[in-house]
Amino acid sequence: MLWAILITATVVVWMRILSTAQWLFDETGSAVLVGFIGVVQLVVQVPALLWGGTLADRIDRKRLMLLANGATCIVMFTLALLDSAGALTAPMVYAAIACTAFSQMLASPARSALVPIVIPEKHLMRAASTDTASQNAAAILGPLLFAGVVALFDLTASFLVAGAVAFVSALLPLVLRARGRAEGHADDSPRSTVHQTWEGLRYVARHPILPGLFLLDTGITVASFYREILPVLALGLFAGGASATGLLGAANSAGAIVGSFVALLLVGFRAKGMLVLYASLAYGVILFGFGTASTLWLGAVMIALLGAADAVTVAVRQTTVMLTTPDHMRGRAFALMILAAQTANNVGTIWVGAWAAAIGPGNTMVLGGVISIAATLLIWRLWRPIRDFRSSL
Repeated sequence: MLWAILITATVVVWMRILSTAQWLFDETGSAVLVGFIGVVQLVVQVPALLWGGTLADRIDRKRLMLLANGATCIVMFTLALLDSAGALTAPMVYAAIACTAFSQMLASPARSALVPIVIPEKHLMRAASTDTASQNAAAILGPLLFAGVVALFDLTASFLVAGAVAFVSALLPLVLRARGRAEGHADDSPRSTVHQTWEGLRYVARHPILPGLFLLDTGITVASFYREILPVLALGLFAGGASATGLLGAANSAGAIVGSFVALLLVGFRAKGMLVLYASLAYGVILFGFGTASTLWLGAVMIALLGAADAVTVAVRQTTVMLTTPDHMRGRAFALMILAAQTANNVGTIWVGAWAAAIGPGNTMVLGGVISIAATLLIWRLWRPIRDFRSSL
């Protein structure tokens, strides 16, 4: 059931990302306005994740997922209704993006914190890799479903289908057979949620490994995040529309699945920190290939390789959090991991959108490659605990 929640929620995320981005680009023709999605999400996701992580350690995690996914369902159905009536406007789309980004970030730490409850510790690296593969399988289905629905019907139907899948995702926590409350949960504690949030921040800040991993991910992602502006990249690099957008999104996720299986094969590789650094360097080099790709199919191969390299780093980060964080702190630790990633995603959307408009999508990806390699080498040099991190799981 936990796996099914991941699949359905990820499909909804991708359909929401691509349908709202495509609607804005079709209506405005502006890469900058599509990039403004990052501003909207940045504003809401920071408080949502901090609050959601604390709630995941404070109340029943299953109930939290039900309420959050239910809110996403309502918003997507509302978008479909407004679009079918011809009443949908850009401010409404931005408002919907804000609401769904908030609800999705509330649910994410709760689900991540439940993984170590249902999976034995010795299998957590395998679980993280399989989780990443499953998430990216859903991320293939999401873009392909988006492309198919838009090709057969229109964007209104895409909003409607996303709402229907979100409805299923909202119901699934009701049948999840796992302990919902964290060990030592503090729903009856006199301490405020603000105090508990601050407690989580201090825990992660003092952790020997997590801050370096989060900074590495942030540096690379800010310079190269491409997922939310795929319509801009598809048009600028390959003169493609919605079908090209869907193909690139699906190829990226397919590559991530392959990367997840590579991570499974590397479970016995003890130097997990070095594994992250190697994968990050590969990511920076592959960005050059994507930025200079001359055909859509070559671009699909390059973006698939980007997904593969990223999947390895994701599996190691998730495993590190699960292995080194006690249950009553996992919601907040996962929230901060996701917060670092999502903040970087949003800033990266703004960065890549602005530079794509200024110097072109290809040059923007090449620039991202240079920055990614530089960021990796800097963390490699300055953060010794990452180089020294060893695990047999």
